[in-house]
Amino acid sequence: MIPGASAFTLTLSCPDQPGIVHAVSGGLVAAGGNITESQQYGSPETGSFFMRVDFTAPGTEAQVREALAPVAAAFGMDWQLHPAGAPVRTLIMVSKSGHCLNDLLFRQRAGTLNIDVPAIVSNHRDLAELAAFYGIPFHHIPVTPDTKEDAEHQLRTLIQDLDIELVVLARYMQILSNELCRDLSGRAINIHHSFLPSFKGARPYHQAHARGVKLIGATAHYVTSDLDEGPIIEQEVIRVDHSRSAPQLAALGSDVEGRTLSKAVQWHAEHRVLLDGKRTIVFN
Repeated sequence: MIPGASAFTLTLSCPDQPGIVHAVSGGLVAAGGNITESQQYGSPETGSFFMRVDFTAPGTEAQVREALAPVAAAFGMDWQLHPAGAPVRTLIMVSKSGHCLNDLLFRQRAGTLNIDVPAIVSNHRDLAELAAFYGIPFHHIPVTPDTKEDAEHQLRTLIQDLDIELVVLARYMQILSNELCRDLSGRAINIHHSFLPSFKGARPYHQAHARGVKLIGATAHYVTSDLDEGPIIEQEVIRVDHSRSAPQLAALGSDVEGRTLSKAVQWHAEHRVLLDGKRTIVFN
C-alpha cells in the first residue's frame, strides 16, 4: 500500500450497459485510487450488473465518495463504500442450541471472522454462560404469543442503540414478524438444515434417520417474510449412510450448520454478497 493511503471496498449494482467498468476505473483514478482486486458479473436473467472492487486511495472516505458520486449518478447505481477491515457490528440471536453461536464467537476471537458482537439475544437463558465466557452482554427476551410484539420492540431498540449492521439468527427458533423481516432486508442471516426430502418441525435429524436419508446439509440465507425461502448465500451437504444413528446425524448436522453459517457471515462482512432479486451474487 502507498504510504498515507487507506483501503476501501466498493460494491455496486445497476442496469447493465457498456462502459461501466471503464467509468468506475476512471472515477477511482480521479480519486488517486489503485485497484487491488476487482470482480464483476452481468446477470442475463435480470439485466443487472454487479461489481466489487478493493482499492487504496490517499484521500478521506468523503473525498472518495465525492469522486465516485458522478459515476454512480450517471449509471443509476446502488452503491456502497466501506473502509476495508472495519468490523461489522453484529447482533447474534439464539435459543437453546449453542453450536452455531460458539463457532461464530470462536472464529471472531481467533481473528478469522471480521465482526464485532456487542450483544447476544435469546428467548431462553440456556446460553448465558457461553456468552459470559466470551465476555459479551446477554439479553434474555422471552417470546410468547402475548409478548411477541413487546419482544420485537425490545429487539428493535437494541439494534438501534447498538448501531447494529447485521443480525444473525444462529438457531433462533422464533419467527420474526413480516414488518421486522422487511426492516432487516439484506442484513439478517438465518441458518437451517437442508434435507432431501425436507423434514420440518421437531427433531428433523431423527425424522431423516427414520427415512434413511443419504445426504444432510445446511442452508444459510437472508431472512425474508417467506419462511426459510430468502436469498441463499451458502449451502453445504455431506453424504451419510445406514450405519449412522440419529444422534450421529444430529452431530454431523451441527458441524455443517456451523461451517455454513460462518461462511455466509464472513462473506457478508467482507461485502462479497450482493442481492439480485431472490438470488445472491457472491464474489469469492
